[in-house]
Amino acid sequence: MRHRSIPGARGRVRPLTLLGGEALRAPCREVTDFGPELAALVEDLFATMYAAQGVGLAANQVGEALRVFVYDCPDDEDVRHLGHVVNPRLVAADGIVLRGPEGCLSLPGLEAGAERHDHAVVEGFTAAGEPVTVDGTGFFARCLQHECDHLDGRLYVDHLTDRGRRRVLAKAARAPWGRRG
Repeated sequence: MRHRSIPGARGRVRPLTLLGGEALRAPCREVTDFGPELAALVEDLFATMYAAQGVGLAANQVGEALRVFVYDCPDDEDVRHLGHVVNPRLVAADGIVLRGPEGCLSLPGLEAGAERHDHAVVEGFTAAGEPVTVDGTGFFARCLQHECDHLDGRLYVDHLTDRGRRRVLAKAARAPWGRRG
């Protein structure tokens, strides 16, 4: 049996960028250097995601405007999907459109019903520069779409109805982390 290190075990937990942070609304840059700094960022993303008890995290959520995300997310059959994608492209989002609960580590404690396709395919690279294709269904497809949105400067609240968006943003304004003074 081959033993590999636990993702994030060598990473450091970084502060999360919360709703209102400019980094969340700006499209991220393509990664061009597949060196040790990228590997360290991936480790930090895993460490931060696990510390925040999330299932996915994009680099701009820790203030890095690079096209990278990590995930440790189950699908609807409770199969665990674990990995990362550098320079991801959402190449397919199809199947049935379902409204389901969605939250975000950049809007802690808030959740709303957002519409997403129940199948998604993302292509990109590993931190070592190897091509990777990730195919997800159900909740994992939702995660893949959510993380790709982050890297394009979009949030799950952009997928809500006007009423749903107003409700979440009002709750965010009342949340301790949402109060700006």
